[in-house]
Amino acid sequence: MEKVNVMGKKIFISYKYADDQVKNLVQGENSTVRDYVDEFEKKVDSSDDIFKGESDGEDLSDLSDDTIWESLKDRIYDSSITIVFISPGMNETGKKDRDQWIPWEVSYSLKETSRKNKKGDSVTSHSNAMLAVVLPDEDDLYTYYLESKSCCSGGCTTHHTDRLFTIIKKNKFNRTENASKRTCDNDNTIWTGTCSYIEAMKWSNFITDYQKYVDSAVDRQDNIDEYNICKEV
Repeated sequence: MEKVNVMGKKIFISYKYADDQVKNLVQGENSTVRDYVDEFEKKVDSSDDIFKGESDGEDLSDLSDDTIWESLKDRIYDSSITIVFISPGMNETGKKDRDQWIPWEVSYSLKETSRKNKKGDSVTSHSNAMLAVVLPDEDDLYTYYLESKSCCSGGCTTHHTDRLFTIIKKNKFNRTENASKRTCDNDNTIWTGTCSYIEAMKWSNFITDYQKYVDSAVDRQDNIDEYNICKEV
């Protein structure tokens, strides 16, 4: 299969803008996830378009689905790739998924949506390619989500999916065709290779070669029928 180059892509970034439980990008200056978004934007090819998600603390609990969609539709409809920034304080304690922005942004990224173009013709968007970037915590560690284990001879990595929103969790380890698995020494099942529609990688790896990871997400999008996709919050 021919690789699709990332140049000229429209990228939507879903993130918890005010989360400051992340490693400071500049010593002595308190960073938030928004600073990581800005850092990524510096790396992106000038031919790419960046659409940012949450930008304020608007309470969603009293908003209808239609109102939320009106707020997001232009940015998400025009994008083809959604990148979710995973951070320690992303999921607010005591708040339902429906009352937070990220689950809705993921949901609308995955749904096929029809809109009228300037000629009045109906145009349907496809499910976006998706990936998740795990940001380092305040101690420069990723173990709050990605934790290396030595429970078997081959080694493995535990994904702490309990930290995720449900819609993201359900799109992890959801490959139903051509999935590769093995059994760990403790009889747990270990997924190998590409096993999730929303694959996750460390920020340190992503930022050095983001095009590789975006291209891989597009490959998964091309084979989306091999995954059991959850699209609802």
